[in-house]
Amino acid sequence: MVIDLSPFYGATTPFDRLFETLWPSMAISQRGTAYPPVNIGEDDENLYVRCEIPGMAIADLDLTLTDSSLVIKGERKAERGKYYRQERPTGVFQRVVNISGGVSRDKVTATMRDGLLEVVLPKSDESKPKKISIVTV
Repeated sequence: MVIDLSPFYGATTPFDRLFETLWPSMAISQRGTAYPPVNIGEDDENLYVRCEIPGMAIADLDLTLTDSSLVIKGERKAERGKYYRQERPTGVFQRVVNISGGVSRDKVTATMRDGLLEVVLPKSDESKPKKISIVTV
């Protein structure tokens, strides 16, 4: 195993970019961008993770919540047929969303509608900000 620590390690050359433009990889694991794309937000009560996964069945997805992360795994199966062009990626994917702060694990919900997966992670009481009153002495 060779580990290259030079500043150019992993940099693409113009030839690499041309090759990828002409023959892009359709496998999700070989794409340069993270999949599925996610939006992560919060309010005072919840953390929200929203993923775009069009055309996926709920049975093909696996969500795992650990103490510090939410793992979204799945596999988009290749559709059979003769194609003139195929831009939708296929294959196994995994996305890890790091969570800082406590979550009420028993109250977590996940819903999927129109290709949009939404996971709602309620904040635990310990992780919510607490106002401290100041007493004059």
